[in-house]
Amino acid sequence: MNVIRFPDKRKWPELLRRPVLDNRTVDNVVIPVLDAVRHKGDQAVLDYTRQFDGTKLDSFPVGENEIVQAEKEIDDELRKSIGLAIQNIEKFHRSQQAGVRKIEIMPGVVCWQKAIPIEKVGLYIPGGSAPLFSTVLMLAIPARIAGCSEVVLCTPPGKNGKVHPAILFAAKETGVTRIFKAGGAQAIAAMAYGTESIPKVYKIFGPGNQYVTTAKQLVSRENVAIDMPAGPSELVIIADGRADPSFVASDLLSQAEHGADSQVLLISSSQDIIERVIAEVNRQIELLPRRDIAVKALEHSRLILMRNKQEIVDIVNEYAPEHLIISTNDAARLAEKVINAGSVFIGDYTPESAGDYLSGTNHTLPTNGYARMYNGVNLDDFVKKVTFQHITYDGLAKIGPAIMKMAETEELNAHRNAVDIRLKGHLKA
Repeated sequence: MNVIRFPDKRKWPELLRRPVLDNRTVDNVVIPVLDAVRHKGDQAVLDYTRQFDGTKLDSFPVGENEIVQAEKEIDDELRKSIGLAIQNIEKFHRSQQAGVRKIEIMPGVVCWQKAIPIEKVGLYIPGGSAPLFSTVLMLAIPARIAGCSEVVLCTPPGKNGKVHPAILFAAKETGVTRIFKAGGAQAIAAMAYGTESIPKVYKIFGPGNQYVTTAKQLVSRENVAIDMPAGPSELVIIADGRADPSFVASDLLSQAEHGADSQVLLISSSQDIIERVIAEVNRQIELLPRRDIAVKALEHSRLILMRNKQEIVDIVNEYAPEHLIISTNDAARLAEKVINAGSVFIGDYTPESAGDYLSGTNHTLPTNGYARMYNGVNLDDFVKKVTFQHITYDGLAKIGPAIMKMAETEELNAHRNAVDIRLKGHLKA
């Protein structure tokens, strides 16, 4: 990992650059995939599954027999762990429900807002180098709570043409209605446009690599919404001299093992903790089955020494990390100063892994600096808020003259007449 000491603020943008591919390179791959799926449907998805995933399929809907078999392959300990995760995630997301409250703006003018579920949603679940069944929980549970009537799940098959049993079990337990063996940009295209087998949805959720993220952004320009541009995973840790270096190193590696394009940063005002963390990273990384992936991620990660905690907070807000761990003696105070982050983990015993799996918060979070303007997935993402209003004649009489004046000023006379005709018609009656 690269150690940077007291960087000049003018160099922060370059220092905090993410490891991303050239956008033109990604677009050149993704755009033809989207076009092919739009025009050739299922056949294009099958062709790209063979090309990109190395798996030859005759069809990609997951059958009921496969789900039953998957449930048999889940051991009791994992079954209980998933059950506890469902319980916690559901409890946190149910707390986000809001009832309908009617507001009398003035006598005779009543307005309210109602949350109505998005009918058809698509969930993308990465499954290439790691079967992220936890993401099924994070997306399907709020979809179920919101009341979405159709929940479609796409995930890439393994070389054996099957979906990991934990993904299928999690989907069954959380109420997913249809599951398909399709990954990458072709899966995003299938859910956006619809194919002979995969239904078109109204909104697509889920993280993925840069090709998946680009595909989501491109289809969102048309007639489908997306949750956010969620790309490669990233983590920032703020640690002071009293932090446990073994804890810090384990957190850095937990994100580095996600993928070679992941990025992790340790930011501290203590030279000593940086040196001790380096030693711990070197020790722990040798024990990881995904060591090679973690090593590549660490090549473009950073250890940054700053002069004081205010500078640390400033550079963290500049970076806007997906995940932020604060391991200092004043962690709660520093957390109050964070304005740009997807999810914040406070204190020595709050590992980012807890949020990934089971604490209850959602782990589908904005990456690549999008935490400046996006939040992580929550219940509101699965509904649309429809406003209602009911106005009596007396209410319209009170606000009508102002409406007509504003319409006249904008030279929209039909708007003015829509009020005037009602007021005059009532008087005639």
